[in-house]
Amino acid sequence: MNGVICCRCSPLQKTEIVKKIKYYTGLRVAAIGDGGNDVGMIQEADVGIGIVGKEGKHASLAADFSIEQFNTISRLLFWHGRLSYIRTALLAQFVVHRGLIVAAVQAIFIFMFYFCSIPVFNPYLLLGYATYYTFLPVFCLVFDRDVDNEEIVFKFPNLYQTLQKGRLLSTRTILIWTTQSLYQGVLVMLSAVLLFEDSFVDILSINFTALMMIELLNLYTVLKKPNWLIYGCLILSFGVYLASIWIFKDYFNASSINKEFILKAFLIAFASWAPVHIISCMFKKLDPSDAAKIQR
Repeated sequence: MNGVICCRCSPLQKTEIVKKIKYYTGLRVAAIGDGGNDVGMIQEADVGIGIVGKEGKHASLAADFSIEQFNTISRLLFWHGRLSYIRTALLAQFVVHRGLIVAAVQAIFIFMFYFCSIPVFNPYLLLGYATYYTFLPVFCLVFDRDVDNEEIVFKFPNLYQTLQKGRLLSTRTILIWTTQSLYQGVLVMLSAVLLFEDSFVDILSINFTALMMIELLNLYTVLKKPNWLIYGCLILSFGVYLASIWIFKDYFNASSINKEFILKAFLIAFASWAPVHIISCMFKKLDPSDAAKIQR
């Protein structure tokens, strides 16, 4: 990470310097200023950081981030910035996976039933799946962290440097998530047809129940340091789903839900999740991250 200090420059010159650095290096630029003459530079940069100073709050109001003192920049970058990047990369790919697995189930359903145009899930169930059923589990990713405290990050700067390689959000990681979504979606649909071939309504219910279990189990796999708040979000979300089964009995065919139904749903979810979890654990053991190496 390199830095450029601009002293006794006009606002236009500062803005041009930031623009040229972005153009010739192709890197993301963070501009830091504390006065009104730094507003143009801050707005031109990819990330603007304004310091509340004696010259007023013009810079802090125009910036993406506002800080009180210059010495807090290291904490903003190395702790909050690092965690924000890790969480955002995981959250973005998980949201894509959450939608793609449903699309895979629908595609296999259409293919198996002679390309009929019938949706496999009720629209209200899909709305619930994307909102109150999986909202809390996905949101709880913002509470996850790969290191225990800030001192570790400041003591080992290479934890920040590894993120600059862009390995957490790349073509490779997107392909991995896409493959996982297709595998789990196809397996869920095929397993449901084999186990519930005599009841079409049960196929729909078992698919949705298995999807809910899979998403919660997938979250457990990707979490680095789960805590009580994250576990609470997972339990609460599944509890909301169980409660909705009895509220919306017509959608779930609650009369057919028994021990056999629950057992088959669990088997489908486990069969779809277990290989992914085992492969993930193997990679973590064979090629651990820098954070895992340091905390051993």
